[in-house]
Amino acid sequence: MAAIDPQSLASSLRRLQTTQHTDISTAVEEAVRACAALFQVSGAGLMIADEMSNLHYIAASDGAGRILEHVQSETGTGPCVEAFVRNDVVAADDLGDDPRWPAITPTLTRHGIRAVLGCPLRLGGVPVGTLDVYLGEPHRWEEAERAALASYSDVIESALSTAMTAHQAGVLAGQLQYALDYRVVIERAVGYLMASHGVDAVTAFDVLRRASRDQRRKVAEVARELLDTGAIEVRRR
Repeated sequence: MAAIDPQSLASSLRRLQTTQHTDISTAVEEAVRACAALFQVSGAGLMIADEMSNLHYIAASDGAGRILEHVQSETGTGPCVEAFVRNDVVAADDLGDDPRWPAITPTLTRHGIRAVLGCPLRLGGVPVGTLDVYLGEPHRWEEAERAALASYSDVIESALSTAMTAHQAGVLAGQLQYALDYRVVIERAVGYLMASHGVDAVTAFDVLRRASRDQRRKVAEVARELLDTGAIEVRRR
C-alpha cells in the first residue's frame, strides 16, 4: 500500500464534504469508492448497526468487501465488530496469522482478504457502525493510515447527519436514531456483564446481541432488563 499523500487526502475530503446528494445511498457509495481509491487498497466497505445491534452491509466497493461485511454480520465477530464495540480503530495485519477471529478467518482468507483496518463510524460521538478497508496481502497498518481512515469516517458522519436532518435516509435514519438513543444503556449493560462475568467488552456485547436475537427483542430492551434484574437468558451455542 502506497503512502497516503496529505494533499490528496485533504482534496478528497473537501470534495466529499461539498458534494450534494438527494439520496444518502449515493453519498455513502461514493464515499466508499473514494476511500478505496485514495488508500490504494483492495476494497472498502461500510456497515451500520440495526436495532438488534447487528452490523449490516450498507456499501462496499467490491464483492470481497461485501463478503467481509456479511461474514462479520452473520457471526458477530471480526475486526469491524471490535471497532464498533470498543469505539476505536482495530487493525489486523495478517488474518492468516491472527488467532482473534477463528470463526471467520478461513472464509476471509479464501476470498483474498488478508489485512483489515476497521474504524468506528460515529454520530455525535456515539458509534453507529464501521468503515473498513482491506488488502489482499499482509500489511502493517501505520498510524497515519489509521488517522486518515478516521478522517474519512468523520466525513461520512457529516453526510449521515445531513441526511437525517433532511429526512433523506428512510429506514437507515431510524436505525441511526435508535443507536443514538440507546447506546448508553447498552454500554452500561456491557459493563455490567464484564464485571459480573469477568469477560471482555466484545464477549459481553455478543451475549447481549445473541439474547436479543434469541428473544426477538431489541437489544436495548434486553440491556435494560439485565440492569433491572441482574439476569439474562441466552441459549448455548
